[in-house]
Formats: sequence, structure tokens, C-alpha cells
Amino acid sequence: MNADCERLARIVREAILDKKGADPVVLDVRRLSGVTDFYVIASGGSPPHLRALAGEVRVKAKAETAGKGRLDGEPDSGWVVIDLGDVVVHLFLPDTRAYYGIEELWSDAPRLP
Repeated sequence: MNADCERLARIVREAILDKKGADPVVLDVRRLSGVTDFYVIASGGSPPHLRALAGEVRVKAKAETAGKGRLDGEPDSGWVVIDLGDVVVHLFLPDTRAYYGIEELWSDAPRLP
């Protein structure tokens, strides 16, 4: 199970990179959170870019998650969340990412290489 969710987190990171997402970070929160195992955090340059990133993540993750992939937030707000169960994806505009500082909130979490 843990290997599967780590694999999913890596697939998500690659999907983000495929669509030119910026600074993708994968945080391993298995020992810190009972909610999920991994957070994937990345930035997009504009609301349409966030929309494209979210679409790519959902397409690439679909086979791994049996169709899970609940999306919340609007690209125009600067923050989109995709709940894949064991992996939660946060896609931000750069200013919104800096404002909420999720990486700093989970600073004790190891980052996947």
C-alpha cells in the first residue's frame, strides 16, 4: 500500500512537470498526518495553467486511483486541490502558494527526491 501511494505521488509530480508546472514538491506526511500519506504541491503561472495542470493530474492518476480525484477550488482563486485519497495535490498561483506556505506548515515532513 505505501509503495503504491508513493508511486502515485511520483506519477502526479511527473504529470505536473509534463505540463510545465513549477517547483513541484512531494511531502511524505505518513508519520505526521492521519488524513493522507503524501502532499504534492506545485505552482502554475495563470488560472488556465492551473486548470491544465489539474486536468493532467486527474488523467494520469485515473488508472492508479480507480477514478478517484475529487477537485475543489477554482483556478481563478489561485488554489486548486485534488484529493486522490492517499495523495492530496495542491496547485497554486505563485503568490497564493507563498501566502499559505503549506511547505512551511509541514516542514518536518521528508521530501521525496
